[in-house]
Amino acid sequence: MTDFLQEHPTGVILALDEMSLYFQATLTRVWAPLGQSPIVKVHPQRDCMDFYGALNVCNGREIAMRSEAENSELTANFIRQLVMLYPQPILLLLDRAPWHFGEVTLLIEQMDRLQAVYFPVACPDLNPQEHVWEQARDAISHNHTYHHFDTLIDDFEGFLNDTPFQTNFLDKYSPWGSRHF
Repeated sequence: MTDFLQEHPTGVILALDEMSLYFQATLTRVWAPLGQSPIVKVHPQRDCMDFYGALNVCNGREIAMRSEAENSELTANFIRQLVMLYPQPILLLLDRAPWHFGEVTLLIEQMDRLQAVYFPVACPDLNPQEHVWEQARDAISHNHTYHHFDTLIDDFEGFLNDTPFQTNFLDKYSPWGSRHF
């Protein structure tokens, strides 16, 4: 990462990841009056929508996109969209999901503006995008009372794309910290 920042001071660093949103509410702790158990209706449907997300660790802007699946071809398409949005050099931070190789590797090799750094195996907490998913779930999908999956999907995607997210990734892992930007 240090080499990328030195070579491309105007470059952008994007933490990329995928997640699955289920219509069935995920349960988490919630405040309730003493003696009154909160009721969360759980839909028997196991409908699912996948999301691709990329967090700009320099400014906290999130780019999220719906997807019907997670595979190398769709991941490469998402990266192509990121390349169109960001004209400067891009450093992608990726986990080692199988779909982050294959067509994705070919795309990165073909584009001079793209570089990739892979997180170590089994270290999801290092990826700032994981924390974005957690915040979105806390705000929208945990303990939800949505009656229609499409509304849940719209609100989830809207939250992702409209919320500026705080990240201290550069403070932790860049020798200059976020003040460099």
